[in-house]
Amino acid sequence: MSNERLRSALLAQGVTIQELADSIEVNPKTVERWITQGKVPYRRHQYATAAKLNVDVTTLWDDSRAVATSTDMSKAEIVTIYPHRHMVPNTLWREIYERAESRVDVLVYSGLWLSEDPLFHDLLKRKAEGATQVRILLGDPDCEAVRQRGIDEGHRIMDGKIRNALVNYRPLFASHPDIGFRLHDGTLYNSLFRSDDEMLVNTHVYGIGAYMAPVLHLRRLPGGGLFDTYANSIEQTWGSARPVSDHDITGA
Repeated sequence: MSNERLRSALLAQGVTIQELADSIEVNPKTVERWITQGKVPYRRHQYATAAKLNVDVTTLWDDSRAVATSTDMSKAEIVTIYPHRHMVPNTLWREIYERAESRVDVLVYSGLWLSEDPLFHDLLKRKAEGATQVRILLGDPDCEAVRQRGIDEGHRIMDGKIRNALVNYRPLFASHPDIGFRLHDGTLYNSLFRSDDEMLVNTHVYGIGAYMAPVLHLRRLPGGGLFDTYANSIEQTWGSARPVSDHDITGA
């Protein structure tokens, strides 16, 4: 039986059989047999292929050994779980971003509480002035997803919270244009706070505000898939988001 999942992953990433074979140092005919005959590679080749195609290894193969290993590694990526966001230590948010060397990502609807923290602003400035990529993604205050999230949380002021956050960040727009600010119109199931290979995942739960929802503290490990699952959504959202305009801030 052919492996259509592997074939689809190659096409989705624009990777040829030859390119994959060269990357993981196997014969192209071996890769062809994985696809056309459904042959299962050695585990080291499974993980190398998954890494090359930016997917979890269990997406490509149902090998029980790979499933068990991936499951164990994903569990190991969980540093801790907080039952509510307000139980996360106040300093942890800044601490993980202080450790960032290559990337700082924030994906939220408003994240108003973070935008109100002057120490967080100072941190963003320092990181942007160095070699760290800084990206802040807020919800488009005029989009349907924002309106619905406000209803889901039991209020209708999410657009106002976003505009307040934008006002708070406004001094950074001109003084630090290298800090990336964009607005998205997607439905968020989690707010994500990434610092290199570390992340806080604030889940969204119907009927309550995000401050009452659980938070996962994750640390990326080779062979695990949990961290990358969330990280990939940041990349996809950033790619379809748009710049901030004066209208977004004032609503006029």
